[in-house]
Amino acid sequence: MAKIKYLLVDMSVLPDVYARVIEAKGYLQSGEAANSSQAAKMAGISRSAYYKYKDKIFEYSEQGDDALTINAKLKDNAGVLSSVMNELYLAGANILAVNQSVPVNNIADVSITVRFSDAQQITDDIIETIKNVDGVKTAELV
Repeated sequence: MAKIKYLLVDMSVLPDVYARVIEAKGYLQSGEAANSSQAAKMAGISRSAYYKYKDKIFEYSEQGDDALTINAKLKDNAGVLSSVMNELYLAGANILAVNQSVPVNNIADVSITVRFSDAQQITDDIIETIKNVDGVKTAELV
């Protein structure tokens, strides 16, 4: 079996059908299209063109590289996690994942993975703000 090789290519030099396949895949992913036939029609390509390229063309995204994880220990009180999430929202964070353990001795370990829009960076100030939320025992960026 031949090894798969990848290239990173500027879309402007490729045939329009490739961009339209990406567009059709987006319609399916977002739910705007109920099936591949509808997605292909919305993107202005044939079903055969969609099926020919759908498993070979992927949109490049740098977003996966800038995700940050915050680990915290929270008291098992109502609203503590919600207050932490609110502080992250106010700081411009997009919450990607939240994992919380079952509390032991009234303390739960929480891991929150976030991404900041507009190339904002999480700072020590935001971590300090989270630490100051009532019920937060510790918070650190990992």
